[in-house]
Amino acid sequence: MLYFLNTLLLFHHLNAKAENTLCRMMGDTKYPLFSKEGDVTIGAVFAVRSKEKLPSFAFTQKPQPLSCSSVTLRDFRLAQIMLFAVEEINRNGILLPNVSIGYRIYDTCGSRLSSMSAIMALMNNQEFEAGQRCNGQTPIHAIIGETESATTVILSRTTGPFKIPVISHSAGCDCLSNRKDYPSFFRTKTSDYKQSRALALLVKHLGWTWVGAVNSDNDYGNYGMEIFLNAAKKEGICVEYTVKFYRTEYEKLQKVVKTMKQGTAKVVVAFVTFFEMELLVKQLSIQNITGIQMVGVVGWITSKTVITPNTFRVMKGSLGFAVRKNYIEGFLDFVMKTFWDTALSCSQRYENVSQAELNCSRPQDLLVLKNYTEDVPEHRNISNVYKAVYAVAYALHSLLKCRERGGCEKDLTIQPQQLVEALKKVNFTVKFGDRVWFDRTGDAVAQYEVVNWQQDSDGSFQFKAVGYYDASLPPDQRFVLNTENIIWAGGQLQKPRSVCSESCPPGTRKAEQKGRPVCCYDCITCADGEISNETDSNNCMQCPGEFWSNAEKNKCVLKAVEFLSFTEVMGIVLVFFSLFGVGITVLVTVLFYSKKDTPIVKANNSELSFLLLFSLTLCFLCSLTFIGRPTEWSCMLRHTAFGITFVLCISCVLGKTLVVLMAFKATLPGSNVMKWFGPVQQRLSVLAFTLIQVLICVLWLTISPPFPNKNMKYYKEKIILECSLGSTVGFWAVLGYIGLLALLCFILAFLARTLPDNFNEAKFITFSILIFCAVWITFIPAYVSSPGKFTVAVEIFAILASRYKLLFYIFAPKCYIILFKPEQNTKQYLMGKTQSKP
Repeated sequence: MLYFLNTLLLFHHLNAKAENTLCRMMGDTKYPLFSKEGDVTIGAVFAVRSKEKLPSFAFTQKPQPLSCSSVTLRDFRLAQIMLFAVEEINRNGILLPNVSIGYRIYDTCGSRLSSMSAIMALMNNQEFEAGQRCNGQTPIHAIIGETESATTVILSRTTGPFKIPVISHSAGCDCLSNRKDYPSFFRTKTSDYKQSRALALLVKHLGWTWVGAVNSDNDYGNYGMEIFLNAAKKEGICVEYTVKFYRTEYEKLQKVVKTMKQGTAKVVVAFVTFFEMELLVKQLSIQNITGIQMVGVVGWITSKTVITPNTFRVMKGSLGFAVRKNYIEGFLDFVMKTFWDTALSCSQRYENVSQAELNCSRPQDLLVLKNYTEDVPEHRNISNVYKAVYAVAYALHSLLKCRERGGCEKDLTIQPQQLVEALKKVNFTVKFGDRVWFDRTGDAVAQYEVVNWQQDSDGSFQFKAVGYYDASLPPDQRFVLNTENIIWAGGQLQKPRSVCSESCPPGTRKAEQKGRPVCCYDCITCADGEISNETDSNNCMQCPGEFWSNAEKNKCVLKAVEFLSFTEVMGIVLVFFSLFGVGITVLVTVLFYSKKDTPIVKANNSELSFLLLFSLTLCFLCSLTFIGRPTEWSCMLRHTAFGITFVLCISCVLGKTLVVLMAFKATLPGSNVMKWFGPVQQRLSVLAFTLIQVLICVLWLTISPPFPNKNMKYYKEKIILECSLGSTVGFWAVLGYIGLLALLCFILAFLARTLPDNFNEAKFITFSILIFCAVWITFIPAYVSSPGKFTVAVEIFAILASRYKLLFYIFAPKCYIILFKPEQNTKQYLMGKTQSKP
């Protein structure tokens, strides 16, 4: 308990001592470049000069103050526009009627060391009266700056604990949008997150999928490039290389130039500040590296200091985003006269002699710019500073409860945190038409102009607007680009192509190259039966069942339908032989009918001969049913007609064989065989054998008949129209029955082969049936193995071959006798010859 009380007493003593401590400035006072007293003071930090000279650190004497040189025209104009905006607001009797705004503008010399010194000077009073105590209050209410993201991060982190609002006109690093780390940061320039995403959309819109990337090795470049790379990946853009350097790293700069020279990408995205860009362009010009389409960012794309006749030869046609150019009425007059009469006048009195000497000597190097105003219309970031000053004024207008007639409540004490909250709510339109407001991260809405580096006919250089990007518009209206107005790299009128691999045409698909980005691929032709009907297709699509890919593999077309038709050569040949067989059979029939009373015709039952000729005619005709487009009726007809006519034919041959065999047996003494196998029995046997086949066919058609079928299994590229058997058992039952009768006929004919020649047809029947069986035995494997229409052709060939053999071997000998040996066509000759044979 005593320890706790002692601790409280110690803290109380230390606090009381701190309150009584007098304020004392440590080190030399740093004076602003421009300053003016007012009821409210706005601070600013600009890199008006770009080169810093460090003093000697020998520690033998007190170091001299830092000195700066080499005026940066861009930041000098930023300081001027701030002064112009402050003077304009002070003259305005509506916004802050009875409140004046003062300013303190410091020069950072483009150095982080000087920047930190300027920030500390801003947050402290310049002079302290004797006995003055520290009150913990900053003399400024808001700070405008800095130009670069890296120094703006330093500024925001330093002022953050004091809740002093910082409004940047140029810092684009997305890291500054983090409200947790930078709660009091605002900017009138769009975040680089939005710029990087818009940059990826620009590259994609122009069809470039293979780019190089260069960035500054600082917060601005590293954060911006990281966002661009992520956005580019989502948009299907591949980056060949990513290199970076800082303005003081000469070796890295040389490496960047070498990489760009050796790269295959024709487009390079440069996310750099204008300091790095000046160095990069100089090296590209020295090494004469041309033909590269540069795509730039706000940081350098409209920087006049980058353009010289030598560098323009390398950079001609550069394209990129820029802050929209706005005309600020009255600013040019202010730059030409008012500024030099007020801000740089030494007529005012200074209480401190050293301060007067310093303030009057410091801006002398700026006087060389007094009569130079040509660049004023081209400076785009000046409108962002103008907006920042007015944003502070509108926030003060709200906090001080200003009225047009009643004025503002000047007695109100404004805390920095109050101003931060007021800035979050500002929403106004400046005189050149832009609306100013901040989103929840303190960012302004993304609005860019797309500019193109071009050269006029008089040789002057210009940044020509060729499009715009406005995130406040609907998605389909945000991006507009007039490509016909663009001059491309090297002054070309044709847009350069920058791809790792050329587009894959329809009919091919992309195949990634192993170990390379997705934009590098080979074009593989789609497989048969697959198509791709669009450019750069990742996959080929399978055609539906009845379709097949065309020769170009870009369209699915109906598969070719194959069947044995009457019009093709094979069909015509088979039809010819079928009809030829019919014709021969008819001629034989006519010949036999005209000689029906002759012994050669009457021998072995002429009735069976005519019936056999009739069945042969039907067999020749039934082969025609196998030709033509299969239909339901043709499929049922072809197999049943074939089976029945063949059985009828074999039955007739079997009958004739039995007649020959019985006739020989009848000549034996006491034989009565012919009584049991007369003409009636012969007709009945033929009818019985045929009816069995008819019954088999009826059962087949009833249970599972043949039907037309589209066979897409044998050939992938075409459809075979065929007659499916329906029931394979029925089909093989028909063939088996034919084979059984043929075998029986062969056996009987073989037994009767030794009978007398004049009555004996058995040996002709034997030979014809033997050929018949050989044909059909070879038919089976040929039928099974032959594809498509050839299956049908093999079956027709088997039918015709077996029928021609029967016709030839059974009827040709008799026709020969009738036509060429009529003397042998007598009963006496036949009987006599019979008697001469033992």
